[in-house]
Order: sequence, then structure tokens, then C-alpha cells
Amino acid sequence: MSITPITMPKWGLTMTEGKVVQWLKPQGGAFAKGEELLEIETSKITNVLEAEEDGTLTRIVAPEDTTLPIGALLAVVAPETTPAAEVDAFIAGFVVPEPSEETMAEAEAGPRTVDIGGRSLRYLERGAGVPVVMLHGFGADLNTWMFTQPALADRHRTIALELPGHGGSTKDVGAGTLDALADAVEAALATLDIDRAHLIGHSMGGAVAAAVAARRPDRAATLTLIAPAGLGPEINATFIDGFVRATRRKDAEAVLRLLVRDPALVSRTMVEDMLRNKRIDGATAALETIAHAWFPGGHQAVDITASVAGLAMAVQLIWGADDRIVPETHALAARVPVHVVEHAGHLPHMEKAGAVNDLIRRFIAA
Repeated sequence: MSITPITMPKWGLTMTEGKVVQWLKPQGGAFAKGEELLEIETSKITNVLEAEEDGTLTRIVAPEDTTLPIGALLAVVAPETTPAAEVDAFIAGFVVPEPSEETMAEAEAGPRTVDIGGRSLRYLERGAGVPVVMLHGFGADLNTWMFTQPALADRHRTIALELPGHGGSTKDVGAGTLDALADAVEAALATLDIDRAHLIGHSMGGAVAAAVAARRPDRAATLTLIAPAGLGPEINATFIDGFVRATRRKDAEAVLRLLVRDPALVSRTMVEDMLRNKRIDGATAALETIAHAWFPGGHQAVDITASVAGLAMAVQLIWGADDRIVPETHALAARVPVHVVEHAGHLPHMEKAGAVNDLIRRFIAA
């Protein structure tokens, strides 16, 4: 076994650097594959870096509170018998590798748009193989998959699709109903030549994914629903109303903090991104239309319970134990396997990305 570097990862399209917040394993400590090694703060949210293999944290190179570029050396892993001089030489000679041509091409490509009858939907595509399509929740955009998409793109063609009214997609949402959004997704998949895919949906996007799967079960290989809407009437109306109305940083930050278990995870960039998206012409009106169709009177009007129960493909639910937007008790209505992620709120795929990614990888590989 040779000396192995642990380097600053790249999470998401725009990440160029990260800050070491806290080492969760001590120098000299052993760890197993999948264990959390350290917390890294990005411009969007803090995430943990997990061990890819068993090993020993031989030397920590980057102390806490250090900000480093992508690919920079954080620590080294080596057999216990490795002389200290060899470790020193490895660290001294480490050079941040140049991005591969493939990586550079992906970065330059960035998000694209697909035309659906004169309207456009923005999407980000990475990887190759059996397609995985990811649909975000109310008010979000493709950045919600910044930790999920890279984890799946090594084996799959992954498409993070922005729903009408969100991000860089059209602000023409029609009636804003479940059927209207599902129609848009189906049209996008047809245009992108996706005949069959693993569908992953979060919150409102979960209900849309379930509707697409119910309409065309032959085109859904599996269905993963992360804290989906539509399995019960309760919804945190403060979040919905607050998101639609927020125009100031203070109000936006208060709304976003409802999404996570630890409010400290909400970064300045998250708040700025939310407000910037809302300033796009027609964005607020689109969100108002969707909110009225989905959550009138502060309750959920959409009901996907029967659809999910009747699906023939494999379905799994993932829910944060501390969800303050949609109650975790709604999972009982679906009568499908449920995975509750501890220490996570309404964004378990961002707050506990490693655990959620493992659940998804195992599920779609079965």
C-alpha cells in the first residue's frame, strides 16, 4: 500500500475552494470506509468528506480554519510502517494536479437548456450510462444536487433538471399544478432521448417524479423520494409563504434556516442565490402560482399516496428525522421502504450527503 493523499473535493458546479471547519478523526487515528473524516465549508453549505477506503490518518496537513483550492492536500494516509521521512517527502513534493480535459470540458459546458414547446428548462448533465433524473423542491434549483450528482455520475448519465418557475428555467408555469409540472418533465425527457431512467425527487420534485412514474411506469426504473410532498395535508406554511414573499436578506435567511437541522449550515451564498433567482423577471409570480395550486390555505392539495402505493417499480423514501417542512410521519402513508436519516432536516441529501448517496447508489444498483 502506498501513501495516499486526501485532497479538497469539488462539490457542485461553482466550487473552487473549501474551508476546513473541523477534523472528525485525530491524526494517527484509524478509520473505516464511509466514516466521516472532516467537515468542509463551501460557498453553499457545509458537508463532510468521507473515507473512500479503510486507513489511518497518518498526517493532517491542512489545519482547521484553512481555506484551500480544489485539489489541495488536506492529509495523507499511509501504512503504519511508512517512515516519517517518506511522508515528509510526499507532502513536500505534492503538486495539485491539473484538471483533466474531461473535467475542463464539463466545467466549460455548464448547464444547458432543453426546449419544450417554446419554453425552456435548464438542466445540468454529467456522466454516462443508465440515466438518473433528479427533480428539486419548491424554490430550489439544480444546486440542490451538488453533492448527489457527482456521486452518481461515475456510473450514470445524470440530469439535474430545473422545474418551470425555478432557476434558469422558463417562468411560464401554466396553472402551476402537479400535472403541469409533470407534463414539462415528460416533454424534457422525450427531447433528451431518455426512454427509461431512475427518478429521484425532493419535496415538490418528489411528487412530480411520482406522477411521472405513475403515468409512464415503463420509463421509471426506480423511484427515490426524498421528503416528498403529497403524502399528507400538513406543510410548514411559514416556509412557503416566507419563501414567496422574501425580498430582504434577513427574511430570506430566516426562511432557509427552516430547511436544515443546523441553521449554521445556511451560508451567505445560499441566501444570495435565493434572492438572485427571485429577482428574475416573472420568478415571484411563478412561485405564487405554484404555491396557490399546491399549498392553498397552508395545506397540501396534492395527494400522491395512491399513486405511490400502486407503482410496480421499486420505490424508496428518504426522510430527515428533524424535518420542519414536511412531517416525517407522512412516510407511513406510502407503504414502501423508508430510510430515516438522523441529524438531518428537510435537506438530508445536502446535510447528510454521504448517507443519502449510499442509499441511492445501493438502491439503483439492485
